[in-house]
Amino acid sequence: MEHSGDVITVLTTDHRQMEEIFAELEALRGAGRDDRRKELADKVIIELVGHTVAEEAYLYPAARRHLPDGDALADRAVAEHAQVERLMKDLERAEPGDPVFDHLLDRLIAEVRHHVREEESRIFPDLVRYVEPEDLVSLGGKIRMIKKIGPTRPHPAAPGSPAAGKLLAPGTGLVDRVRDLLTGRGRD
Repeated sequence: MEHSGDVITVLTTDHRQMEEIFAELEALRGAGRDDRRKELADKVIIELVGHTVAEEAYLYPAARRHLPDGDALADRAVAEHAQVERLMKDLERAEPGDPVFDHLLDRLIAEVRHHVREEESRIFPDLVRYVEPEDLVSLGGKIRMIKKIGPTRPHPAAPGSPAAGKLLAPGTGLVDRVRDLLTGRGRD
């Protein structure tokens, strides 16, 4: 998912692209296309992991710095990310023919949709209100950069602080990308 612009444009574009994958996954339920469903589940996990790492590294620290209720908003979002990270790890291990796959997928989609609504209705409007446009563009660039080098697999046990995320993302990302290359995961 490559696009340019300010942080809100970058993240909103991610949200819409993830929703397209969710819709395709939902449409394939019961269609006997388990290989395609696994491929799409892997794709959504790859995208969500990059997205959440980027938000925790840059979006939420900016919210904490600039928004009147930024600490509370960021704390809630990070807690939601932790739940999504655990769901992704479980989904990654599940097979599409197993009923647990559909259960985990449904929960993941519901959690992410809720998170997106919260972000787009609460955090994004306040960022526009309280953050200078050039700072929003700078944040967008930082998010695009960390997504290129960050992890592609869920790591629920990894340190959760933004500083740790920025420090560990490139190394973890390299290991994940090598694993993906060797296994063929994430190829379109």
